[in-house]
Amino acid sequence: MTVGEWLHARSPKPPPALAARLDAALESALAEPLERAPALFLDAGERIAARLMRDETSRASALDLLAADALVTYAFEAAGEQSADACALASAAMDRIATLATASTTSEEQQVQALRFAHGDKTSGA
Repeated sequence: MTVGEWLHARSPKPPPALAARLDAALESALAEPLERAPALFLDAGERIAARLMRDETSRASALDLLAADALVTYAFEAAGEQSADACALASAAMDRIATLATASTTSEEQQVQALRFAHGDKTSGA
């Protein structure tokens, strides 16, 4: 079984837009053997998360955020079905996510704007 066959057999199926985004994120990895699924899902989720952390985000980024979340979830689901070491996978995933967070440092002004937005002030000024 391939990664793509496994993914497309999941139930419940993701909404069509999310399914298309997952396929696009995985690209050629869809043809890889299922044994590689946990690492491939984590890789694809990490790529999306890295871009989200690097680029300016908006409501339009929601689908990418959902895709990153789904890919990481599928990584653990596939690992569980393969009796893989979930603790090692979790540790590796946490390390990779922490590295993303460290690499995506922003300017002080961007941090202030993000805090304002989070607290309801949608303006970029005061």
